[in-house]
Amino acid sequence: MKKIQLAHSPDADDIFMYYAIKFGWVETKDYEFDNIGLDIETLNVEAMKGTYDVSAISFGMYPFIKDEYAMLRTAVSFGDGYGPKLIKRKDKTLKRNFKVALSGKYTTNALLFRIYYPEARPVYMDFLEIEQAVVSGEVDAGVLIHESILDYDESLEVEKEIWDIWVELAGEGLPLPLGGMAIRRSLPLNRAIEIENILIDGVKVANDRKEELCTKLEADSLVRISDKMLTQYLDMYASDESVELSELQLKALDKLYEIGFEKGVFTEPIKTEDYLIPKEYEALRNS
Repeated sequence: MKKIQLAHSPDADDIFMYYAIKFGWVETKDYEFDNIGLDIETLNVEAMKGTYDVSAISFGMYPFIKDEYAMLRTAVSFGDGYGPKLIKRKDKTLKRNFKVALSGKYTTNALLFRIYYPEARPVYMDFLEIEQAVVSGEVDAGVLIHESILDYDESLEVEKEIWDIWVELAGEGLPLPLGGMAIRRSLPLNRAIEIENILIDGVKVANDRKEELCTKLEADSLVRISDKMLTQYLDMYASDESVELSELQLKALDKLYEIGFEKGVFTEPIKTEDYLIPKEYEALRNS
């Protein structure tokens, strides 16, 4: 068996998209996938070190690892009219240099936030700690991500939706890129193609057997939310739109990297298509 390190975050959409493979519902050929669960900013940092074979990443940091990792077409998360939320206490008025808690320096929401609020003072912490940091007054505001956007303390209110920031920067008609997967370029190309196809099948099977999978994830205490809230969250971030990058999603990613270049975050604009695993190789091998 060829062992592959598959690193992902412990939030519900990542768990959902990968555990059809973990439960043996997908044909994995001669591969054994070793699931590693870490928060998204840790995954971003480890990807910059080249630690794992396959890793979930924030789309906003991909240009920093493009030479070491190819982007995968599957297990992608985009917002469409929704996304992370900048929240504050209802009795708080934010100054221009407000102190804000973000879930990580390299997350996509942090990239967009810093572009939009250049005078704010970011501090970085685990996303599970952000809500309480705002409630306690440790910070003036915070950006909620993952499941925390669905249910937060009644003393808090939304100051700005990251979705609205995205629309102001990118224009109408494009989904908000959040996170995806990357695979180490040092793996042989034929192996990389096989792994990508297995992961695509995993997301397809997860969606096809959604009710059964959710029941098992809840029964095994593998997700932090349940019932209607879990279904609502998965409908947002782990749906048929997550199976394989669409042309519209590719356009959104290109726009994200264009904005990042124009604002001085990236050294060059990139076209996402150039950094995907070339499918032509598979077609030539089978011709």
